[in-house]
Amino acid sequence: MTTVSPLAFAAKRRYFPNPAQGTLDGIVAMGDDLNAETLLEAYSFGIFPWPHPEMPCLWFCPDERGVLDFDHLYFNRSLQKFLRHTDLKVTFNQQFEAVIRECASSPRPGQTSTWITEPVVRAYCDFHRMGYAHSVEVWRDQKLVGGVYGVYVGGSFSGESMFYRESNASKLALVTLIQSLKASGLKWLDIQMVTPLTEQLGGIYVKKAEFLQRLEEVKKSAPIVLELNPIDQTHFQKY
Repeated sequence: MTTVSPLAFAAKRRYFPNPAQGTLDGIVAMGDDLNAETLLEAYSFGIFPWPHPEMPCLWFCPDERGVLDFDHLYFNRSLQKFLRHTDLKVTFNQQFEAVIRECASSPRPGQTSTWITEPVVRAYCDFHRMGYAHSVEVWRDQKLVGGVYGVYVGGSFSGESMFYRESNASKLALVTLIQSLKASGLKWLDIQMVTPLTEQLGGIYVKKAEFLQRLEEVKKSAPIVLELNPIDQTHFQKY
């Protein structure tokens, strides 16, 4: 299917309340409507879906939001060495469905199920075909060994999930994504929650008010269509 040029963002709220107002544990709304129009509005206003078992889908805008500012990136020595010497290859948007399904099946510490349900997979595959959701694939020869997927709406890229089947493969996917976003003029990445990996890279939490202000600022000058191109991996020689 041909990818169409997406709108930059939804200008008005139709389905969601104002996320800046007080919420219970960051929950903005409940509902299982995961169509593209709903997702577009949600991400335009800093809201993301997070399904929970035996409940309607919960939509969140947390009181604290994880962000990774590109001016404050940090790569430790082991990651620097890996980036300089890896022979893994990286592509963008070649196997979106494979990446999201691998993320869904990856075991998570302390979790017995995944929030990436079959309805989520279908919804984000549709969002990908419309040009909003993107994937990064990491390859060992012809085998998919790592990846990341996320959503670009209104100047902000929201990282959703990642997986690896080979050591450091997801790190390579994330670092390559960051470098490509920087090349496109973006200055930070929405990581939603700070994980041990993103904390190592420099991820921090900011208050919801600051995050929502960041969203409004990037909407003023953001490119409508995000061009993601894998950088020449010799670029990593400087690390």
